[in-house]
Amino acid sequence: MDIKKLLNIVLASLEDGKAVDVDLYDVKKLTSMSDYILIASGNSRRQVSALADKLIQSVKENKFKTLGVEGKAEGEWVLVDLGDIIVHIMHPSSREYYQLEKLWSK
Repeated sequence: MDIKKLLNIVLASLEDGKAVDVDLYDVKKLTSMSDYILIASGNSRRQVSALADKLIQSVKENKFKTLGVEGKAEGEWVLVDLGDIIVHIMHPSSREYYQLEKLWSK
């Protein structure tokens, strides 16, 4: 798998969907779960779900696989598992509450 290509697809999709506060963490040395964790926000629950839909579609169009999706119906916090990249798309209130950045920025 070309992880750099997939990463560019993810970032472009989120940019096109007008995601805000996009943060990328290289976690290869911190966990075997994935190589990268990406955290982004949408300004509403609707936008969070739409960003996830757009991301899943972009990944599929480029012949990559989505391994799992959680939370899309609620729109508070959507996790998209792309294997080597885990994407968290969060409503600002959820992002502030859970503060995932503190886990991965060390």
